[in-house]
Order: sequence, then structure tokens, then C-alpha cells
Amino acid sequence: MLQGKTAIVTGGTRGIGLAIVKCFLTNGARVALFGSRPETVDKALAEIKEERPDAPVMGLSPDLTDYTSVKAAVEKVAAAFSGVDILVNNAGISAREPLAQYEEKKFKQIMDLNVTAVFNGCKAVEPIMCKAGGGCIINTSSMVSLYGQPSGVGYPASKFAVNGLTHSLARELGREGIRVNAVAPGVTRTDMVAALPKEMVDRISAPIPLGRIGEPEEVANVFLFLASDLASYVTGAVVSVDGAAQT
Repeated sequence: MLQGKTAIVTGGTRGIGLAIVKCFLTNGARVALFGSRPETVDKALAEIKEERPDAPVMGLSPDLTDYTSVKAAVEKVAAAFSGVDILVNNAGISAREPLAQYEEKKFKQIMDLNVTAVFNGCKAVEPIMCKAGGGCIINTSSMVSLYGQPSGVGYPASKFAVNGLTHSLARELGREGIRVNAVAPGVTRTDMVAALPKEMVDRISAPIPLGRIGEPEEVANVFLFLASDLASYVTGAVVSVDGAAQT
């Protein structure tokens, strides 16, 4: 579905991001994964190479909150893989402290990585995609961008902002042939969730109409659809992948 295309996936070293990287590789893409630290990038690359020794994959660890660093990394990928067709802005962090205990530094940190980094990535790939006649940007949002959450206001606020970037850039960049969408996952079996006791996972799953939490591969499949030509007329959408959970 992505044969001959080049994709960048930020936050691509684990969880949903790594599932997206593997899914894109399986479907014929060349992939550059971005991680926060060289050691996590190396670990992810080693895991991929063990499964697919000939996989066309590379890894970098730019500072996503610094535009100059992001631009340099994107240009390096474009030079190595002859362009960039797909950008997945997946990197992000969360916190759940109530407002009274929420540190200003923590709020800024979340907004920097969850929002500013998305802006930086979009800005860095835009001239490359425009020159090529089009491309695809997919941002990772969250179910809490639609419903909010009981505490930890920084995370849902940042994901509301991601939705705003998605809707607005879809309108701005559409004339350049660049589609911009977002995926809003619900509770997914990432490392953090996998470490929870079974009874807690069961309690989390109970209100979800499908009766279970999502798997990273199920979320990755939606990114695959949006990145592919099957979604050639889909832009400005925020696609929920949460089993109809509304919490």
C-alpha cells in the first residue's frame, strides 16, 4: 500500500509509533524513525533488523522542540531516501496531576513536545512535499482531545491543539496536494498499560463497548489507511480508534 514511499515517524521507538514503523515497512515504505535518545533509536532499529534484516529503515534523534534540529533531520532523511512522502507526528508525553499540583514547567514541557514539535515537523516537510507535488501528514491525537479527562489538563489541551493544527493545515496545504489528518487512539496496550495489573486493565476495559483495550497494530492500521492512496480524498479528519469509549 505504500510501495516506493518514504515515511518519517516521530516517537517511533516503541508502542504505537514502533507498530506504525513496522506496519509501513511491511507495506513497502522506506521509514525513518525518530526517537528521543540515540540508545532507544538503536534498540528499535536492532529489533526491526532482527525481524527484517533488509528493511529500508534508518533512525535519528533530533530535538523535536527545536526547528533547526528537526529541519536538519528531515533533510537528512530526504537526501538518504530521495524525498519525504509521509510524516507521522507521533511523539508525545502525558501527565495526570490535578491543577493544584500541576507545575508550570510540566505544562510547558507537554505543550512543547505535543504541539510545538508537531508544528516543527509540518513546517520542515512542507517545502519538500510541495516540490514533489504532494504528501501526507498524520498527527497522533487522543480520545481525550474529544472528551477531556478528569485531571492532567496539559495533555488534553495539547491534543485539542493538535486537532486544531490538523484541521487548519488541511485547509492551508490542500491546494499543494498535501493531506493532513489525525488519529485519536483510546486506551491501547502500550508498555505502560501492559505493566498494569490484570484487574486494573479489566476495570479500564469494562466501559468500552468492544469490551477490551486496543492493540498498537490496530491503531497502526488506521495510520496505514490514511497514509495510503485509499485515503486520497480524506483530509482534515480526526479519526477515533477507541472502541467507542467515551470517558
